[in-house]
Amino acid sequence: MTEPIAVTGAVRVPGRAILVRAVRASGHGGQNVNKVSTKIELHVDTDAIEGLPVAARSRLAALTRRRRDAEGRLLVTSQQSRHQGQNLDDAREKVRAVILASLAQPTPRRPTRPPSGADERRIREKKQRAETKRWRAADAE
Repeated sequence: MTEPIAVTGAVRVPGRAILVRAVRASGHGGQNVNKVSTKIELHVDTDAIEGLPVAARSRLAALTRRRRDAEGRLLVTSQQSRHQGQNLDDAREKVRAVILASLAQPTPRRPTRPPSGADERRIREKKQRAETKRWRAADAE
């Protein structure tokens, strides 16, 4: 069983919700990359995350909808290092970061009006452009 991931004091991913797979990485590494499985794939069952509020759960689903595997679990990979242990730590940190991002409530947009000078400027520029075109039309004749 995998170690749980503590996100905050109240929110944690239990070990039973995490599936760890080591696969062969791509990229640099010479012969090592051809024979050692250093890339880490973490599959996380997001429904099993403990202490996650409903609103944060829906934000997490929206944030990770393109990072899901065939079973609907969150898929996080890491192949930053040539060492499996470092990649595992990196992948666990990525899971923690995405859950923290879902916990942050977005600030509501406050509707604002354009400045009063914007309309005046737009109309002035429009008249100037029309004048330029009028001069060009006069030159063409």
